[in-house]
Amino acid sequence: MVSRRLFLGRSGGAATALAASTLAVPRSALAALPEAHQQASAATQPPLRPHDGRPYNPVVTLNGWTLPWRMNQGVKEFHLVAEPVRREMTPGFTARLWGYNGQSPGPTIEVVEGDRVRLFVTNRLPEPTAVHWHGQRLPNGMDGVAGLTQPVIPPGKTFVYEFVAQRPGTFMYHPHADEMVQMAMGLQGLWITHPKGRHPLIEPVDRDFCFLLNAFDIEPGSATPKVMTMLDFNLWAWNSRIFPGIDSLNVRLGDRVRLRIGNLTMTNHPIHLHGHEFMVTGTDGGPVPRSARWPEVTTDIGVGQMRQIEFIADAEGDWALHCHKSHHTMNAMGHNVPTMIGVPQRDLAERLGKLIPDYMAMGEHGMHEMAEMEMPLPENTAPMMTGQGPFGPLAMGGMFSVLKVRRGQKPGDYSDPGWYEAPAGTRPYEWTGALPAAASAAVAVPAGGVAAGAAGAEVQVRKPAGGHHQH
Repeated sequence: MVSRRLFLGRSGGAATALAASTLAVPRSALAALPEAHQQASAATQPPLRPHDGRPYNPVVTLNGWTLPWRMNQGVKEFHLVAEPVRREMTPGFTARLWGYNGQSPGPTIEVVEGDRVRLFVTNRLPEPTAVHWHGQRLPNGMDGVAGLTQPVIPPGKTFVYEFVAQRPGTFMYHPHADEMVQMAMGLQGLWITHPKGRHPLIEPVDRDFCFLLNAFDIEPGSATPKVMTMLDFNLWAWNSRIFPGIDSLNVRLGDRVRLRIGNLTMTNHPIHLHGHEFMVTGTDGGPVPRSARWPEVTTDIGVGQMRQIEFIADAEGDWALHCHKSHHTMNAMGHNVPTMIGVPQRDLAERLGKLIPDYMAMGEHGMHEMAEMEMPLPENTAPMMTGQGPFGPLAMGGMFSVLKVRRGQKPGDYSDPGWYEAPAGTRPYEWTGALPAAASAAVAVPAGGVAAGAAGAEVQVRKPAGGHHQH
């Protein structure tokens, strides 16, 4: 974490010269800006225990951190700095994004119901910005919509927002000025308001994780997102990280676990958890009444929505947690590659190889070979299907991680326990006995994709052209 002194040094002392607006804030409160804490690491940081103000049980931001604050005459003060950042999205691939306080997304802001909050927002971007406090009940003038409720924050200026956190829940913050560009560049963050006491609809939990769903369009070998992309993104991320760069969620057997998930992409995401059933206990509107909850293993999170799910981690093991749109669990890929399943390519590969020495035929039997081969990629490019598990390639990317449930994980210990060792006799195994004649017969798949013996009309299956505009 970078100190205020170092931050000021990095900015050439410019921060000291920034003007602050006077949006309902006494001049005495503006005598000195709160420290603009910075974070350079992409690793999940431990929960930030409250050192003053009202007590609460803090969250853990996946591959992120919580912004420290200071108390000033009973007001909780934060300092956000909107600025260009470099974010390692996965080992070997770093993007040039926009974020807050050194990271995309920005740090999580944690407050308690009833807290008066003052937020200093410094704009170090090359264009004007504003911050919308998504989902908050607040005075209209503090809503952060440039041109509607406030003037823009020009580059080099600091504006001040102040309001009371009125209701507990999970919220987001993001720009509401040149929104398409600034969000496409990664400018966003999470806001958690904890209940000020025991709440009839909010249970205490042992582990409380949060992360944002976000998406980018970055060509292989590039580092800066294409900001004019509307829907056809090629990198699907959690907190601006893609698998295998996303940390695992490590819990103790029997823990009550809460996941808070916000969606700031341009499509919905069915988030699926293996091995456990959960309840949706909260939405953007607040805690869900108990009579309206039911068990799920997948919950769909719409654009601009938040879902809060809870479960008891009562099954030991390594359980996948992912978006169930399969192309969201891959990294940048060529959408226009034709389907070659069942198309013999040996002769074609031999002939093309004489003209293009590095030519590789692929896809004849599916795309799993992509997970096992190492092919040359442009510099600063994440492989399309990647990640290694204890039994070989995972062939995953994008919105994928692992919930690790361990009997021996200590309370408050978020470290990775390694891969799960299943008890003997609890994994699938190869059948070595006799097979029925039909099952043992070789299956010939000629060109055209129809197996030997298949009857009826030949059907060609293809996806609609024009990309993924119907997410």
